[in-house]
Amino acid sequence: MTKLKTQDLIALGFMTFALFLGAGNIIFPPSVGLAAGENLWGAAAGFLLTGVGLPLITVVAMARVGGGIKTITSPIGVVAGTILGIAVYLTIGPFFATPRTATVSFELGVAPFIGNSSTALMLYSVLYFGLTMVLSLYPGKLMDNIGKIITPVLILALVVLGGAAFMLPAGAFSTAAPDYLPQNMAFGQGFLQGYQTMDALAALVFGIVIINAIKDSGISDTRLHTRYAIIAGVMAATGLGLVYVSLIYLGATSSPLVGNASSGVQILTAYVQHTFGVWGMALLAIVILLACLTTGVGLISACATYFSQLTGKSYRSMVIAIGLFSLVVSNQGLEQLIAVAVPVLVAIYPVAIALVALSLLHSLWKHPGRVYTPVMTMALALGISDSAKSLLGGDAMPSWLADLPGAAMGLGWTTPVLAVLVVAAIADRILPPVALKPAQL
Repeated sequence: MTKLKTQDLIALGFMTFALFLGAGNIIFPPSVGLAAGENLWGAAAGFLLTGVGLPLITVVAMARVGGGIKTITSPIGVVAGTILGIAVYLTIGPFFATPRTATVSFELGVAPFIGNSSTALMLYSVLYFGLTMVLSLYPGKLMDNIGKIITPVLILALVVLGGAAFMLPAGAFSTAAPDYLPQNMAFGQGFLQGYQTMDALAALVFGIVIINAIKDSGISDTRLHTRYAIIAGVMAATGLGLVYVSLIYLGATSSPLVGNASSGVQILTAYVQHTFGVWGMALLAIVILLACLTTGVGLISACATYFSQLTGKSYRSMVIAIGLFSLVVSNQGLEQLIAVAVPVLVAIYPVAIALVALSLLHSLWKHPGRVYTPVMTMALALGISDSAKSLLGGDAMPSWLADLPGAAMGLGWTTPVLAVLVVAAIADRILPPVALKPAQL
């Protein structure tokens, strides 16, 4: 095959959408909407920026380098690139995101029918990860299994749920929480909550899955790999944007049902029970189970591929190891997973954003290492500082950092990183060329 047929390209887009639409994509938007209330559009704009814009840009960057994190991190050196790659894959894989697909699908799709107990969660997670591992063992079938079979059912269910959010709202807009006042603060809070979807990190992981799916269809032209990956990314981003807006709106109008609910799980469950009754709960169960299953398969497949290449162990053995580890972690419960993930994400996201931005501007740098290294070092330092703040409170952050533009919204790292980028870019232009070692000639 020299080109993808239209139906195959649509299936690729559906697969990409399904890979991204996982646990965080379902549970966090309603919480943002409920807290934002009348300021939901500002919060939605911030959430879409990190939940849709960044993943799309990352997919484009990964497509341009062939989908591998090893290539995109090469300017910072093998050791630093490997450390960053391991951190990203562990975060998006067995430490947080993959176990979360099981806990969310259990709490939203299963617990309302059988009860929420540790024993029930254990039995469910064994079945869930058993199926996920079986599907992950055949990565060449991902586009057929997910893009052509599972995703159309998922999309139909989401259309029903999203349409109901606008046509059958539970009430008027709620009053915005203090953190979402005024409107610019709502934008910042939405921006930070978008981190929780982990989609920008997932794009670093899923890039190789998308490229491999294209290769498995018989496409060998690398230019077509890039083109099709970008098209699939745009399709996925469009779908995710529609899902987020509808779920944020659902949350903003559900205050009469849930009051001050602490999680998106409670909001969605209350709304669906109120609007659709028991049949609605069955619909919600289908949406959640399919969304989490497809993401879980994609994450395990991507992580197994990466760690198989890194360690020399077989892909099959890595699938089993990652699946079993994720099973154990998932039984810690959803709230515990979210609480632990927040400081990690706050630390790693600035680094990931800086990496993607530098990659897209790669052609501008004479010696990329001179620019990548200082910029990403600054991003890491400030990310760790923000992480310490989220763990220990404001006293953990130096006072001058708290005075930076956007610091109140968690965006204080952007100004110093941009300043270092400007200085590094100027230095890259005026410093003499780097002498290559014989092995590099």
